[in-house]
Amino acid sequence: MPSNSVSPLTDVLGRPLRDLRLSVTDRCNLRCTYCMPAEVFGPDFAFLPRTELLSFEELERLTRVFVAGGVQKLRLTGGEPLLRRDLPDLIARLVRIEGVQDIAMTTNGLLLPRLAADLKAAGLRRVTVSLDSVDPEVFGRMNGLGVHPDRVLDGIEAALAAGLGVKVNTVVQRGVNDAALGELWAALRDRAVLRFIEFMDVGNHNGWNLDAVVPPREVLARLGGDFRPVDAQYRGEVASRWVDAEGHEAGLITSVTRPFCGDCTRARLSAVGVLYTCLFATGGLDLRSPLRDGASDGELAALLAGTWSARRDRYSEERGEATHADRPKVEMSHIGG
Repeated sequence: MPSNSVSPLTDVLGRPLRDLRLSVTDRCNLRCTYCMPAEVFGPDFAFLPRTELLSFEELERLTRVFVAGGVQKLRLTGGEPLLRRDLPDLIARLVRIEGVQDIAMTTNGLLLPRLAADLKAAGLRRVTVSLDSVDPEVFGRMNGLGVHPDRVLDGIEAALAAGLGVKVNTVVQRGVNDAALGELWAALRDRAVLRFIEFMDVGNHNGWNLDAVVPPREVLARLGGDFRPVDAQYRGEVASRWVDAEGHEAGLITSVTRPFCGDCTRARLSAVGVLYTCLFATGGLDLRSPLRDGASDGELAALLAGTWSARRDRYSEERGEATHADRPKVEMSHIGG
């Protein structure tokens, strides 16, 4: 993948457009309480019909427009992206776009034993696997369906065997899974980079409250051992990096207690082609309609430039009663976190 020499679009706060998260489906095969709680996303929930999803051709074309605007890194998300049929075909398309330097994917890992080798062969480089606990009771309760953590661990092993880089994301909630973080760390620190994410007020149905947020120093204490900070690898890196005495790396994503909006370089495209400029956005720009109505690449690029240049989102830095109360936000299952 060649480097991108394009001067990126910048927003009102001088933040460049560098990263694009592409949601390929709104469906998921888990019902995690902080994302798609089963009481809301139940058996009768109406997910999007296939005709409303962007086709692979449409995703490729819009990605080219974003790359022309400065995007270098792509991340496939969902819902659960591995539920999208023939996903390796999309990856193969995206790999060929000049200027794309990296393609990764966020997944719950359940389908990796079947698909990891094909994903790697298509050009995927890395996966981030969500796993909130290795305690079967805790994990089963958090994923909403009683799924055993061994199924995710099998997916992680399949990804490693296929030659994919692996990170593990854990959403930490006080009184839910924080007491078992040390067990998770011990089980996986030799296999992957672990990242611990503060419980965030994403979407409208996850019952967020500040008391359930576990701050970074407490997370490190739960892991045990002595940790020292490590410098960021690039501008816009969301996780602060820490290394223990044995060289194991832990990442802390602290959107609540230590917001990092000032370096946010990420755009998000939903499975139906809506551009969101913030994880906590209340609305976005519809790109599917002009795309299907025959807009040229130049016209689509102008829509992107107009939206990004006017961007001033920094929800996490402004978070409080005034911003949180009665503020409907896009669901995480629509844009993949």
